[in-house]
Amino acid sequence: MKIKKIETDKKIYLGLLLLADEQEDMVDRYLERGTMYVLEDNGVKAECVVTDEGGGVLELKNIAVEPEFQGRGYGKALVEFLIQTYIGQYTVLQVGTGDSPTTIPFYEACGFCRHHLVKNFFIDYYDHPIYECGVQLVDMVYLQRKL
Repeated sequence: MKIKKIETDKKIYLGLLLLADEQEDMVDRYLERGTMYVLEDNGVKAECVVTDEGGGVLELKNIAVEPEFQGRGYGKALVEFLIQTYIGQYTVLQVGTGDSPTTIPFYEACGFCRHHLVKNFFIDYYDHPIYECGVQLVDMVYLQRKL
C-alpha cells in the first residue's frame, strides 16, 4: 500500500471524488485549493482531499474508497496517514458529512467526535436531494479530532 500526493490533473480522479460529494461544482469549490492524496494498492483504491481552514483547522473535504474495496481499511489508512502527516502543523482535523448511519460511525471509529452542525446545508447548497441509506441528507454534521 502506498499513499501519494497528487499535484496536477486532480480531475482524473473525479469518479472517486463524486462518490463522496456527488455534485461536481461542489467538488470544484475545494479541489484546487486542497491537497489531494491517493492510496494505491495494485491500483488506486481510495482518495482524500484536505484544506487549510485557518486557525489550526485542517478539514477533510473528501474521502472515498472504490465501492468494491470498502470495508478493507483503506479509508482508515488515509485518515491515519493524515493524522501522522499533519500532527504538529494543525491542532484539529475536521470533517463535515451528512448525518448518515454509514459515515458517522466510520469517523467516530477513527477518533472523531461530533462538534457542530450546519442546518439545511444539503438543501441550501445542492441542486438536488442527496440520499444515503434511503434517508435524505439535510444538515451537515461536523466532527473533529485533535491532532
